Amino acid sequence: MDILSFILNPFVSLYNLIRDALTALLLSFGIASDVVAIIVFLVMGLIVVTAILILAPVLMMYTTLLERKVVARMQDRIGPNRVGKFGLLQPIADMIKFLTKEDIVPEGVDRVSHLLAPIVSVIPVVLSFAVLSFGVGMGAVDLNLGLLFLMAMGSMATIAVFMAGFGSHNKFALIGGMRAAAQIISYEIPQIFAVAIPVMLAGSISLNRVIEQQSGLFGLGWFFFYVPVGPIAFFVYLLAATAEINRVPFDLPEAESELVAGYHTEYSGMKFGLFYLAEFLNMFIISAIAASIFFGGWQGPFVQQVPALGIVYFFGKTFLLIIIQLWFRGSLPRIRVDQLMNFGWKRLVPVMIGTILFTAVLLWFYRGVLDYLKGLGG
Repeated sequence: MDILSFILNPFVSLYNLIRDALTALLLSFGIASDVVAIIVFLVMGLIVVTAILILAPVLMMYTTLLERKVVARMQDRIGPNRVGKFGLLQPIADMIKFLTKEDIVPEGVDRVSHLLAPIVSVIPVVLSFAVLSFGVGMGAVDLNLGLLFLMAMGSMATIAVFMAGFGSHNKFALIGGMRAAAQIISYEIPQIFAVAIPVMLAGSISLNRVIEQQSGLFGLGWFFFYVPVGPIAFFVYLLAATAEINRVPFDLPEAESELVAGYHTEYSGMKFGLFYLAEFLNMFIISAIAASIFFGGWQGPFVQQVPALGIVYFFGKTFLLIIIQLWFRGSLPRIRVDQLMNFGWKRLVPVMIGTILFTAVLLWFYRGVLDYLKGLGG
């Protein structure tokens, strides 16, 4: 491997270097090649899982700092600036606080549900990282049903939130859990309808395939530019996904002015920290999905020549979408429950059904014209 190739795509090159070195080392001991393949697979899988488990909390910690800084700027404040230069160590201080605070469990709770709820809320989010493609060749698993897997992991949040509300034996938490279940189930429908548009345009439900199909126009052939269906699907997806993860203005399950803190009222210490971790990682996940299926993911100018640029494009697009969600929080008021349900069922769902039908007609017409032109050429 030459130095230039390593520089142009450092993470993939490092992965291949470690894998090849480990394979050569094990073969030198006279171990059978089949056994070596299994050992290398397990070791490299462990390395990838470790990298994800490190990346996820770091992303969450500094997304919280980004939110506090962005909202502070919108409200003409400074935000965290005491711990470290420009407040950059504030997330570390917050993590230490969560780890050292006392875990208080009220009497009368369902201890199994109360304990498992924050754990169940985090596991699907972390598993979602395995399917994301962070750059050229930088996906842990290339599932041919990648988008379906991501939608399934997102839906599991309903279980965790309702477990927290039900297990807390508190009426405010129970109402928050019931609101969350109704809200998540309601907004998953337009969200999945919106994801169906890129799937139809790409002809595949594989996340990597959808990204590859947007490589035209010098890496700018993004599905967002497929007017009018692309922009409509993107904005519906963004609104529905924001509602699914209970972010402002759709944060009814944890409405402090009504429900104390909603479904996590009876949580403290690291258990509350896990809910916090899940919320911010969910915000990253839905932004990463939107960046991948509507804005080409790691696709962009000169990616073929410099693959490392793909990482910059992916995280740049993702954090731009995160900032849009933070803008929502800093500027929009919380809506009522009836408005929330009406907006999802009576606005977003009909819009997406019409968009799907329109996209299907367009694709049918386009393919009919192509077949006709091929017939003339034959």
